Amino acid sequence: MPGAAAASANLPAELPADAQTDAPAGKYDAELDRLFGAGGPLAPAVGTYKPREAQTEMAKAIATAIDGQKVLMAEAGTGTGKTFAYLVPALLWGGKTIVSTGTKNLQDQLFLRDIPTIRKALKAPVSVALLKGRSNYVCHYHLERTLQNGRLTSRDDVGHLREISRFIKMTNSGDKAELAKVPENASVWNLVTSTRDSCMGAECQYYQDCFVMKARREAQQADVVVVNHHLFFADVALKDTGVAELLPSANTIIFDEAHQLPDTATLFFGQSVSTAQVLELCRDVLAEGLAHARGPDWAKVVTVVEKAARDLRLTFPEGGTRLSLPQVPPTSAFFPALDKLKEELDGLIDVLEEQAQRAETLEACRVRAVELKSSYDGWKPDAKGKVVEGDQAVLWVEAFASSLQLHRTPLSIAPIFQNQREGTPRTWIFTSATLAVKNDFKHFSEQMGLTGEPARTWPSPFNYGEQGVLYVPLGLPEPNSMGYTDAVVDHALPIIEAAGGRTFFLCTTIRAVNRVAERLRVEFAERGLEFPLFVQGERGRTELLDSFRNAGNAVLVGSQSFWEGVDVRGEALSLVIIDKLPFAPPDDPVLAARIEVMEKQGMNGFMHHQLPEAIITLKQGAGRLIRDVDDRGVLMICDPRLISKPYGRRIWQSLPPFKRTRVQQEVLDFFKPDAA
Repeated sequence: MPGAAAASANLPAELPADAQTDAPAGKYDAELDRLFGAGGPLAPAVGTYKPREAQTEMAKAIATAIDGQKVLMAEAGTGTGKTFAYLVPALLWGGKTIVSTGTKNLQDQLFLRDIPTIRKALKAPVSVALLKGRSNYVCHYHLERTLQNGRLTSRDDVGHLREISRFIKMTNSGDKAELAKVPENASVWNLVTSTRDSCMGAECQYYQDCFVMKARREAQQADVVVVNHHLFFADVALKDTGVAELLPSANTIIFDEAHQLPDTATLFFGQSVSTAQVLELCRDVLAEGLAHARGPDWAKVVTVVEKAARDLRLTFPEGGTRLSLPQVPPTSAFFPALDKLKEELDGLIDVLEEQAQRAETLEACRVRAVELKSSYDGWKPDAKGKVVEGDQAVLWVEAFASSLQLHRTPLSIAPIFQNQREGTPRTWIFTSATLAVKNDFKHFSEQMGLTGEPARTWPSPFNYGEQGVLYVPLGLPEPNSMGYTDAVVDHALPIIEAAGGRTFFLCTTIRAVNRVAERLRVEFAERGLEFPLFVQGERGRTELLDSFRNAGNAVLVGSQSFWEGVDVRGEALSLVIIDKLPFAPPDDPVLAARIEVMEKQGMNGFMHHQLPEAIITLKQGAGRLIRDVDDRGVLMICDPRLISKPYGRRIWQSLPPFKRTRVQQEVLDFFKPDAA
């Protein structure tokens, strides 16, 4: 492989032409030097704290942006300490601040650990609130109705419901994350939480005690509110999360894990309607009809609608079907089934209009039915091309095991998000370890409508050349060839054995996860390797990670959810294997439509979109390896295209500057006890 990257981790990273160069000294610089210095208040508050120049400089840049109510894109390499770098100036000078994270895990970490630590160390008199989506809070009304109906089918659900009944009497927040005895993915949660559709709002008898409303009231009054990206954008699109009321008074908005924003915003600025929503409506209509209006045969009324929804789902095979509208054959049963569902929804609305005055809950069901019918009416399957002219969106369908979703997805969120930022001047901070491609922010800034806004990057303090090796094996076939995953496992086994387990095996598809796990089980048994094997899907993500850390010599096989937001420090993780470069599947209907538009504009869809996306995802996966100054490890990327394709150079130049090799023996030697 080509020699090690010339850039030293201690030198400032090269900036793109339109990015901000070193800013002049700001009015908060001296104070931040003191706070982040060895003798400052942060050092005793954090046992392992060491001053880091990049962290202090990032804090100064954020303080300057806050002072001028400006935008800043801030990429900070792993180990920079970006959380403290944005929280310190935000808590001291940010005014009303919204911090939005990529995951609920990080949201909880900020609220429960990081912000209290800084607030205490700085003696900052700020109030803090945590705000999550309504599905995270127990609903008094739905819990009572589920207890009365007694329609639970499994023993687990009955036990979980008993725990939730106890929990609601003791909790102040109603946040299901506090109830560890009931798994987060337990099906009973759907019966005891509300949705935007099923919430009674101010008409509910429990409105004054509602945990969702309590969380929103606390957020209104707090100086700092911690949300997540899904909540933020759901609110901007639906005005249903409480963020809408926060935004007008917010002075500073900080997006951590900002690389996830384009996908999250695209999800929420689009429109989706699902057959699952129809079935949920039917369930509620039946319950409320039987309780309040004995006239109609409610079972008969909802059965025809349920059948139409299920028939629509069955027009596509199981197994993750994703098709843009032009890919659905005109002769498909989908089109008549869609018309039939619209017709049956009209019939349901007629019945509900006759009965709605009998109860507020029936009126709420009528409103939901009208909204659902409107959503299905808006999905008009008459476009001739992938792009719907006028609103630059793509219509597509997605089939799951028990539901069918119809989507209208915008091809670009840039104009929509630009519109959101107009109006009241405020600070917008976008930060992540992976915003740039080889120090160029163009891809992210164009996606988010931030072109021309300031961007800065701070390198990791880690000595990657000494701490890690990037290994691309020789002799692997092309990734699309038969038996590729088996060849990857064959090349990986000697390295896993040399590493003593301690491995993340990251795959780009669930199919590869299952094949790798199947092979490793057999090989470990035959070779007498006693490495615990943990596989995504067999248990919850948090439980898998805890087991992996505790084992000390385990191998964890996972796909997308383990590529980012996972922090395993020390010797428990010493080898990260990546099976393929993480290019999005070419048959993705939204991607195909975006590329088509780009190519009409004379751009290369692969170079301008697919490649930057893959690089940012790969940087996230690579970032799992070295998490601390004492960590050592090997990043093994098995895809030969990293070397054989002209674009490969752009990819590995965007990765941390590890020592690089293609020689297996050098990797085996790295893991020998005397090599450290």
